[in-house]
Amino acid sequence: MKVLDFPLAKVTISFILGILACYYWQPTIFMAGCILIITGLVFSVLYFLSGKSKRLLLFFGISSCLVSFWFGIITLLLHKDSLKPSNYIHYKKAFENEQPISFTLTEQLKSNTYNDRYVASLNYINSITYTGKIIVNIKKDNTRNTLLIGNTIQTDAILQHAKSPKNPNQFDYAKYLSNKNIYAQLYISRSEIKVSKKIKKDIWFYAAGIHSRIIHNLEKAHFNKTEMNVAMALILGQRQEISSDIIKDYQYSGATHILSVSGLHVGFIMLFILFILKPIPNTRKGSFIKLIAILVSLSLFGIISGLSPPVLRSVIMFSFLAIGNHLRRGSNIYHTLLVSVLLILLFEPYFLFDVGFQLSYIALFSILWIQPLLKELWKPKNKIYNYIWEALVVSFAAQIGTFPICLYYFHQFPCLFFVTNILILPILSFIMITGIVVMIISAFYSCPVLLIKIFEKSIYILNLITHGVASLESFVIRDIGFNSYYLLAFYALTVTTVFWFKKPSYPKLIAIFISVIFVQITFIMTKKDLEQRQELIVYHVKGKTVITERNGKDIFLFSNENVGNKSSEKYRLNPAIIENSDSIKSLSKIKNTFFFNHHKILLIDSSGVYKKNSCPDILILTQSPKINLDRLLLDLKPKLIIADASNSYSIQKHWKMSCAKKRIPFHSTGEMGFYKLNQEITTGLF
Repeated sequence: MKVLDFPLAKVTISFILGILACYYWQPTIFMAGCILIITGLVFSVLYFLSGKSKRLLLFFGISSCLVSFWFGIITLLLHKDSLKPSNYIHYKKAFENEQPISFTLTEQLKSNTYNDRYVASLNYINSITYTGKIIVNIKKDNTRNTLLIGNTIQTDAILQHAKSPKNPNQFDYAKYLSNKNIYAQLYISRSEIKVSKKIKKDIWFYAAGIHSRIIHNLEKAHFNKTEMNVAMALILGQRQEISSDIIKDYQYSGATHILSVSGLHVGFIMLFILFILKPIPNTRKGSFIKLIAILVSLSLFGIISGLSPPVLRSVIMFSFLAIGNHLRRGSNIYHTLLVSVLLILLFEPYFLFDVGFQLSYIALFSILWIQPLLKELWKPKNKIYNYIWEALVVSFAAQIGTFPICLYYFHQFPCLFFVTNILILPILSFIMITGIVVMIISAFYSCPVLLIKIFEKSIYILNLITHGVASLESFVIRDIGFNSYYLLAFYALTVTTVFWFKKPSYPKLIAIFISVIFVQITFIMTKKDLEQRQELIVYHVKGKTVITERNGKDIFLFSNENVGNKSSEKYRLNPAIIENSDSIKSLSKIKNTFFFNHHKILLIDSSGVYKKNSCPDILILTQSPKINLDRLLLDLKPKLIIADASNSYSIQKHWKMSCAKKRIPFHSTGEMGFYKLNQEITTGLF
């Protein structure tokens, strides 16, 4: 089957390329709109002329792709809330001074040690209507949390921009929130808020109400808390209360995907519904009844699960598969997937940058594309062997497709994923069916205790299996360096290899060889880049001073503490070094004077001791030294001041003012993040 021969495939790909181009290029709406109008007019003219001359069909196809491309750009721009005049990002005073703010809670997030966290929709700031989504952090106290989704809250607070990463290669939380059109957070305590008696009763309110009723009925039946949290994740995709230890077990065993509602879960529901409706004949009328039952059931499941984005994606995806099956288009399942992708991105283009969205579609596409190929390798006659082989084939097909992107995002690989999938698939099938029944009953009434106990014990066994596999930590490869070049190279190799196995030919074999060369080039270029890289970095580590010197691929770490425990410091800097598979060569206690490329660097710690005639190029202040910085600047005349995270915030404010008077650059890692000095090393740290 040639997927690209389907016209909508080219349109969808062009639309996705348009979204990507807009995301990284960021053109203006005016320019994009003008070009879209021009390409639209060309498309219209070619549409009428191509009917008379077949020579113009090629140009008509190109023009349709261009229209789709620019429509993708316009779609992302229209969904970018920061471009709307009414968005709070344009009210600068809200980020500078305390303002009266009103917002409505729309989604509950996973709480942390200190705060209950929510996504909220803004209503007004200082009596002026402003729109947009924010993250609300409400400090925990001894009182019970009685807030509900739909509550409108008034408070006086300052909006804060989401924090950018302070160290290299760390997770960019600000960018993550920006992709969800969230540009600010606020931190408040319960005593500072006033909750309106009027609740906004929209679909999110009713979905949260159903969710709360399910939890209440399960708790009333004395459902074990640990197992209940896993059940809520498995069936409803609610991971807010699940413990970090459980998540770690599922990560190390290669079963993290089952804790997030995805195609696997919705697929189970769809199969369960088809099983119930099996007595209905596959006539035209019977098929239509089945379709309506599936669509209604999937919609209800989405509402019960809280209408979270991963659930909505999966529901839409399988709804289109059900429609395609009803229309007898099973052979064009790839086309059905493309339609679902196009529809989802048309309404939520930022989903394209969501890891869950990428993994869901890549995994499903890989299963559909690669699984038949692997299945042909062996056809066991024994039913038990056949079950194990089919489970392995599906697992391997999904893993082959998602392997590069998982390494790119998570930098680890659980080698025993296939063992986990073989062991958990039978019990997972039972859990999904039982869990759906339990959740539906609990949404309205108290569920029978016997059914709940069976459900609870099955989840206990599931946790036991994942914990057993996860305990073999030697089979989990961590800290894998995998950059974007590797990602492209490995996907090129995977695609060309599968194409060749599907239908071997000489051109396809040449394509494989080219892909192999591409992979080798990426390894060589990455290694060359590492060997030539020379840099010194002052990190942002709270309460500590950490400096690294890179000499090629070797990293030398220096700290102000006793560095007998290597693992603790490596853990703190792990995100900064795993990108290139580096390892720390040595750890030493840093001294007060060192050199980097003829630059003399002086470090002043809590002792405040320094030599007046040292004259450093760079001065690093650590551990809040009690010094008169104005006098020190006159004595030492440094060209740059760096203050790391071991200094108190109040002292750094005074230092910044002193440096501003002397017009000396001041770099605070708390405000600006890590400091990097890129130069060729002539003298190392001592």
